[in-house]
Amino acid sequence: MDTEGVRLFVLAAERLNISAAGRQLGLAPAVASARLAKLEKQLGADLLHRSTRKISLSREGAEFLPFAREMLAQEDGALAALGQGTAEITGTLRFAASSSFAQLYVAPILPEFLGRYPKVSLELRLSDMPQDLIEGGFDLALRNYPIEESSLRARKLADDLRILCAAPSYLARRGTPNTPEALAGHQLLTFGDSSPRKLVSAVAGAEGLFPPPGTAGRVVCDDGTSMRIATSAGAGISMNSYWSVAPAIADGSLVRVLPDYEIADRSAIWLVYPKSNVLTAKVRALIDFLLEKIGNPPVWMRPA
Repeated sequence: MDTEGVRLFVLAAERLNISAAGRQLGLAPAVASARLAKLEKQLGADLLHRSTRKISLSREGAEFLPFAREMLAQEDGALAALGQGTAEITGTLRFAASSSFAQLYVAPILPEFLGRYPKVSLELRLSDMPQDLIEGGFDLALRNYPIEESSLRARKLADDLRILCAAPSYLARRGTPNTPEALAGHQLLTFGDSSPRKLVSAVAGAEGLFPPPGTAGRVVCDDGTSMRIATSAGAGISMNSYWSVAPAIADGSLVRVLPDYEIADRSAIWLVYPKSNVLTAKVRALIDFLLEKIGNPPVWMRPA
């Protein structure tokens, strides 16, 4: 099958304009029309309805379109893996991520990414609540919880150390706990409907839980940024990813509570994409960029 004819069809279907699609591929209008007609003859179906005023997708064209896109993705992915293909990476990339993480580490570096790849557009879905990659049609997602779906592939971006912290003003007012059990006497902020998390200390050789048994969070929140802001304002003690609070710890607005302890869940931050999808050039470009700018070692662990 003529893959350039398929590429022309996809562009024409997206723009509903054969001449504009042809111009993007460097084809004269008559040549573009002839190539589409040749593809339709090869397939034995009219993919586009043409009139003097407009074009529209036929039923057969609408059914063929997702397969055509997959064919092009397969070709682009194969060429990219061999270091070949088009010099410029193009297309729209749908990316889902935690809003808290994106605000701190993704949004500030977007201008550099867009500068490197001027023909790539990003559609961002930012939320601290989980997103369904398959149902949402995302090309790539960032997750900081275990990957359990067999339909997904993952690339580790960084470890996700979880710690307890509080504002100096809160600790001055309520005192500083020295053991996990002492947390029961404090005002705690917890995330969503999460169950108690195991605390371990290699130094003290002890364990505990956050929150302690029989203790509920005084504030329950589903947004990491709001959790960090409330904690910095003196609302209580909260568990946070180190990446979330590293700037606040550096400037002294937060201090680590029970510094010898950490959450024992071996969490990590993952770049995740559907197993069924070809790793296209645009997705590979974003993965490599995020690994370069954020991971190995994590940017929040690098010297200032």
